[in-house]
Amino acid sequence: MTKMLVPALCRILTGSYCPPLRVRKINIMRSEMMNAFYRPSPLLKSMTGRCSKDINISINRIRSRMLIFILFLIPMILNAGNVFAEDAVSRAVVKVLTTKRSPDLSKPWTKQAPQEVSGSGVIIDGRQILTNSHVIAYADQIYIQPYQSTEKISCKVIFQAPGVDLALLKPDDDSIFSQYPSLTLADYLPDIKSTINVYGYPIGGKELSVTEGIVSRIEYGKLFYDASGLIIQIDAALNAGNSGGAAVSNGKMAGIVCSKLVTAENIGYLIPAEEINIFLKDCADGRYDGQYTLQGVNLQTAENDALRKRLGIVKETTGIMVNSVTNIDQNFPLKPFDLITHIGSNAIDNEGNVRINENLRLSAGYLIPRTAKDGKVEMTVVRGGKAQKMNVPVSIESQNLIRFKGFKYPRYFIYGPLVFCEVPYIEMKQLYNQENALLFFAATGSPIISRMNDTVAFEGEELVGVFSPMFSHRITKGYNTKATGMGIVSHVNDVPVKNLVHLVEMLRDNKDQFVVFRFSNSQSERIVFDRQEIEAATEEILSENGIRKQYSDDLKAVWEKGADNKMIE
Repeated sequence: MTKMLVPALCRILTGSYCPPLRVRKINIMRSEMMNAFYRPSPLLKSMTGRCSKDINISINRIRSRMLIFILFLIPMILNAGNVFAEDAVSRAVVKVLTTKRSPDLSKPWTKQAPQEVSGSGVIIDGRQILTNSHVIAYADQIYIQPYQSTEKISCKVIFQAPGVDLALLKPDDDSIFSQYPSLTLADYLPDIKSTINVYGYPIGGKELSVTEGIVSRIEYGKLFYDASGLIIQIDAALNAGNSGGAAVSNGKMAGIVCSKLVTAENIGYLIPAEEINIFLKDCADGRYDGQYTLQGVNLQTAENDALRKRLGIVKETTGIMVNSVTNIDQNFPLKPFDLITHIGSNAIDNEGNVRINENLRLSAGYLIPRTAKDGKVEMTVVRGGKAQKMNVPVSIESQNLIRFKGFKYPRYFIYGPLVFCEVPYIEMKQLYNQENALLFFAATGSPIISRMNDTVAFEGEELVGVFSPMFSHRITKGYNTKATGMGIVSHVNDVPVKNLVHLVEMLRDNKDQFVVFRFSNSQSERIVFDRQEIEAATEEILSENGIRKQYSDDLKAVWEKGADNKMIE
């Protein structure tokens, strides 16, 4: 419609087109009068002259009035498309309502009190709802509320990727997809300084909120739970509840809101459409696997002149240097002092970045999940002054000792007055932000501090801790029942503890008269119990404290595997 109307209006303004008004009829009548009289009289000439002058004045008046009207009409015509587009975006954004039951580390057999949380989501192609993973974390009830609707539709989580903070929801009633439009994901990154409109349901009201800002920067780095990915920084106003909402640029969804920096003004973050498309492609086979990353390798820049001489490289050679290797693969090809100059055919600069386009550089890690094939990435490495190509193994699973394993409730095992748990990533990260907790861990020599950034020493290694005081029972007489709290179990009967399953197996198979627990913390006592007494106390403690299960579901088979042997004994 715009393409047809605007040229026509322009022709009117220039006088090259005259609408079928009374003016045109007057001109036709004047022409017929002139043709009727071959030799018009002076009186007729005078009349026609005055008529022509009056007609010209009328035309000018009409054009002036039309000009005013057109100047008012053109912005409306040009904005009509934007109005319709904005309405479609608004209708595609939903409110996400959840009831969460977060873990209780001090009582891992139960959950914290229910908490109602709201966020935002977006209807996308494929009859799915896209939102943030953190919006639906630990939720036992999830509902979506469509645009300007009172209906709340229950949903299930079908896929989630906590590392890039994405999740897909499937509503129980899919009629929403025939009533509301879906948003199209952009197939490009937005330009720096380009305008971004953010749609969502933040605090401060019940209806849809729309704020505007610009793209401030685009980077690749750590996102959530030690995972890496692309992130877009914007300056649009964001608040709690915006998470999962659409960020739109040029009529397409450039990303979804994921977080804001609370210690600064007007700094918010988006998960870009590129990351969303990778997530959706991964889920297409019915399972989300995750993205490949380079594990167990510490890198540093190679800008120092003495260091470059040690590496045997010329000024023109650029890249990032391997500082140390902690990968558990004994045949891992990278070694300290290797200089990685290329990933595939992409050159790495001396700050460890690669050129994406004329206006954008990103960390070289950006290329790893995008170039990985069969768990390997081709790299060009300078070793001893000579360049060589090698296929470097990359992996999806983290090799960190304290690592994120999904939004799962703690694995636990109760044995007498003690509650054993695998050291949980999220709770530990929260404790790291508490100064008093850090001082306590540091003062007691806890591995929670000393090994917080370590990779596993062997496959399957876990830290096992006691994060609550002992249950009250007569067999704890004389022990400091509070001192074991936050203790890491190092040995059972002088055997090093490998992980929680190993601890349960040792307790299950123990035939000694006593059970001896040693802790890594300097302030924790060495705890000794009579084996038969502690096993009898376990049932009493469970009953007295109303605890239904001695262990988390995954440990049931491990503990009961030796039940027959115990009965024979």
